[in-house]
Amino acid sequence: MRYDRTVHLDTDFATTVSRVREALAAQGFGILTEIDVTATLKAKLDHDMEDYVILGACNPPLAHRALETDRTIGLLLPCNIVVRRDGNRTAVQALDPGTMVALTGLDALRPVAEEATRRIDAALSSLTGDA
Repeated sequence: MRYDRTVHLDTDFATTVSRVREALAAQGFGILTEIDVTATLKAKLDHDMEDYVILGACNPPLAHRALETDRTIGLLLPCNIVVRRDGNRTAVQALDPGTMVALTGLDALRPVAEEATRRIDAALSSLTGDA
């Protein structure tokens, strides 16, 4: 089972991160956290790796609807957006919201997952010019 929704861009890392923030905002997602994995692994383990950041995105109305259905669903909310260098391109990846339904078996989450999928797909499409 694929659990990601991914696009690849021919833009540099910093530009991509900025564009991802804008694309998510246009779909009602705010960025609550940012984890610079590259800097963290360098500082804590002296390990060098490609540019890699995790943006903690949240769409409060969708999160609220999901949490009203199942309080444990916070573990599976499609909140993390990964932006990382992938060779000479930049990958943007999001958890497929359908994973919430597939893993829990809760059909009541299906409408939330479908709306989240539409919004995430719209954000990703806007990055590639397919919107």
